[in-house]
Amino acid sequence: MREEKKKKKSSFNYQLFYRRTCLIVYDIISVVASSYLALLIRYDFELDAVPEEFLLPIRQFLWINLLLTLIIFYFFRLYHSLWAFAGETELQNLVMACLCSSVVTGVGINFFKLSSQAVPDSYYFLYFFILLMLLFASRFSYRFLRSRKHKLQNRKNSISVMIIGAGEAGNTIIKEIVTSNYSTMVIRCIIDDDRNKWGQFIQGIKVVGGREKIIESADLYDIDEIFLAIPSASPLQIREILEICKETNCKLRSLPGLYQLVNGEVNVSKLRDVEVEDLLGREPIRVDLDSILGYVQNEVVLVTGGGGSIGSELCRQIATHKPARLIIFDIYENNAYDIQQELKEKFPELKLTVLIGSVRNTNRINSVFETWKPAIVYHAAAHKHVPLMEDSPNEAIKNNVFGTWKTAMAAAENGTKKFVMISTDKAVNPTNIMGASKRICEMIIQTFNRHYDTEFVAVRFGNVLGSNGSVIPLFKKQIAAGGPVTVTHPDIIRYFMTIPEAVSLVLQAGAYARGGEIFVLDMGEPVKILDLAKNLIRLSGYKVDEDIKIVFTGLRPGEKLYEELLMEEEGMQDTENRLIHIGRPIELDERQFFVQLKKLEEESKSECRDIRPLIREIVPTYHYREKEEGQ
Repeated sequence: MREEKKKKKSSFNYQLFYRRTCLIVYDIISVVASSYLALLIRYDFELDAVPEEFLLPIRQFLWINLLLTLIIFYFFRLYHSLWAFAGETELQNLVMACLCSSVVTGVGINFFKLSSQAVPDSYYFLYFFILLMLLFASRFSYRFLRSRKHKLQNRKNSISVMIIGAGEAGNTIIKEIVTSNYSTMVIRCIIDDDRNKWGQFIQGIKVVGGREKIIESADLYDIDEIFLAIPSASPLQIREILEICKETNCKLRSLPGLYQLVNGEVNVSKLRDVEVEDLLGREPIRVDLDSILGYVQNEVVLVTGGGGSIGSELCRQIATHKPARLIIFDIYENNAYDIQQELKEKFPELKLTVLIGSVRNTNRINSVFETWKPAIVYHAAAHKHVPLMEDSPNEAIKNNVFGTWKTAMAAAENGTKKFVMISTDKAVNPTNIMGASKRICEMIIQTFNRHYDTEFVAVRFGNVLGSNGSVIPLFKKQIAAGGPVTVTHPDIIRYFMTIPEAVSLVLQAGAYARGGEIFVLDMGEPVKILDLAKNLIRLSGYKVDEDIKIVFTGLRPGEKLYEELLMEEEGMQDTENRLIHIGRPIELDERQFFVQLKKLEEESKSECRDIRPLIREIVPTYHYREKEEGQ
């Protein structure tokens, strides 16, 4: 008991008690002052001119008024609010409390007939406004002084900011930064292409001009960061603005998109670092999946490599179209587990089966097909990392070539309707084991299509931004570590596409499939990797070769300067989607092909020291450099 009493005693908040006591004393003084000041103002501050019959009732009712007013203030929580964070609700309570006190004063004086002559009506209005002003000063002055203190402290380490966009999004960002107690940012200027806004002010910040003023203003105002607040701008417009901004060596951040503005979600926390994808300068590819994904509805769908970058996105998009069951097959349990948990949360009604296993295991893959009888298969399982496969070529053959063979055979023997294999632009005139193995996979798919009822097709595309092994995450990691950024060759170029874009086109290609096609996705214009590296360094707020150096490491084993999407002899046929094309099947000697595959399987299993000459026999367009001694 003693300990409990001691604990209660020690838990008493003396600081809070002191603050509330001071507020109550201040409020008492405010009520008294308001009572007399209202009359003095009414008679132009001439005390002798105030009639005694007006002073007497106010003096007699004062003590009752004080008691009732303090009760009113307590009821409206004027002693419980955290005034350092006071806002609209606290202001409303303050106004209502003062209004109620004025009503009580009027009713009290008139009800008790404390004066033979009625107190002027203007007295009660003046009393209300004086009391409100005094209470507002006591409550909100604390917030104001505290805010000024924080801002003065923060200005010592302030970040100078330029806002591009004087619209709703820009105004909201500016307001949040200007009114924040804790922001270390100071907005120096605003840029907008609308001439009508030039010279105008938003929250006290001047719109200095259009995009032509960006470089000049960045230097004039010593800008550290630029915020791009134009969520409605097209990718081409963004690219044009960012091309200017990157010359300033300022760090860039932007709002993700227009939906943030529509949903009222525009704030500083929504700003993100400008990604290099913003500089690709093209509209994102949009596919009406609702109109073409009907073929997966009420069907059992299997995705091999379903935990990988492409495989997991396939699963996400397929899950939205009500398959009878979605089966994820992957050898890596961590990736499979992650996508399993994500889909369970987002699609609780989805019938989902996650299986661990390798496409190289004949019995395992046959068991999966015999048990679940998938109608549609997306074969994304493969070893894709070019330099690693150069060092382990037999593994690339076992996994990519014969993993595809075994999965395709299981599909054919178990009544699968569609089999879509994910291929790569590296299969065209390959210079590496990974690309050559994928070209053999395409040949297997086209051969199987001639002999089975299943519609076998392949989909070929280039590099995918953000996928495992993509160059962008590597560059970001190197920049974060202070450099250097490594680029293999100054002239190397690649095609790029985002993961959702690539997968949506894969799904649409599946809808077009009639069997035997190699679908080629239009990747847009190729991009120089050196330009990507430079842009990413600049967009991170650094100077190329001053803050962050770029080092050329030389082409890696099996790497070439540019990738091709279609071999000349394949030709090109258009589809309904201008971004999807079909390569004509190449004729081949099937008997010889199967003999070569048999030999390739034996050699890879026996861990052949150099399997490349045999691959060259199967893929005549495969070219490779001879390994130097000691490699």
